[in-house]
Amino acid sequence: MRLGPVSSWFLLGFGVWSWVIWITFIRNLARDASGLAFDGAGDPTAYFWVHLSLAVTSILLGTVIGLIGLRSLRVLHRESDHSRSPA
Repeated sequence: MRLGPVSSWFLLGFGVWSWVIWITFIRNLARDASGLAFDGAGDPTAYFWVHLSLAVTSILLGTVIGLIGLRSLRVLHRESDHSRSPA
C-alpha cells in the first residue's frame, strides 16, 4: 500500500496533535483539585487511573500513526529525488 503526500502529512499531524493534546490532559489530570482524580488523602482514584490509561494508550497510538506518516513522507521524498536525478 502506498500513501500520498496529503495522507502522509495528515498522519504525521495527527501524531503531533495527539502528543500535544494528551500530554496537556495528563498535566491537567495530575493538577486536578476537584476531587475526581484524587481523594481526600491525595491518593489517586479510579477516575485518575482510567483516564491516565486512556491518555497513555492515545499517546502510543498517536506515536505509531505519526511514525507511519513520517516514514511515508521520507519514502515520497526519496522517490522524488530519484525521479529528478539525471540518468
